[in-house]
Amino acid sequence: MKTNAVIVMGVSGSGKTTIGAALAGRLGWAFADADDYHPAANREKMSRGIPLTDEDRAPWLLTLHELIAEHVRQERPLVLACSALKARYRRTLIDELPGVRVVFAQGSRELIAGRMSARQHFMPVALLDSQLATLEPPEDALTADIRLPLEEITRQLAEALADPA
Repeated sequence: MKTNAVIVMGVSGSGKTTIGAALAGRLGWAFADADDYHPAANREKMSRGIPLTDEDRAPWLLTLHELIAEHVRQERPLVLACSALKARYRRTLIDELPGVRVVFAQGSRELIAGRMSARQHFMPVALLDSQLATLEPPEDALTADIRLPLEEITRQLAEALADPA
């Protein structure tokens, strides 16, 4: 099946935005960062170190589903960087959309915490443990080993996405 969209998922600090943007550039696809679609209330809550609830995330996930659906309908391939930590979040994003693949940006807690400490972002390092506790690793995703150089990650992913199997 042809790949119409890719969701690069993982905890905050795993590099999903960096990987997603680089992959989109390599493939010549559109790129979107799910963080840009969070309502102000969600951003404020996270910036205060308060984890989002499923109720906080529900409208955001539906907005992202519509974004992906619009790209699929218009045959404009999309790479979306989105935490998508739980299986049900991924189901909401992908529901009835053909050719949507998931990439799991995976790395150790220590590596991710170090990256989070070194950047300016609304998500504080203090929420990493809650994100890791919430994470339900996907069973059928491509994996991006975030220890590798970005060029190697995107090369591997582009090759895997080109393979129709």
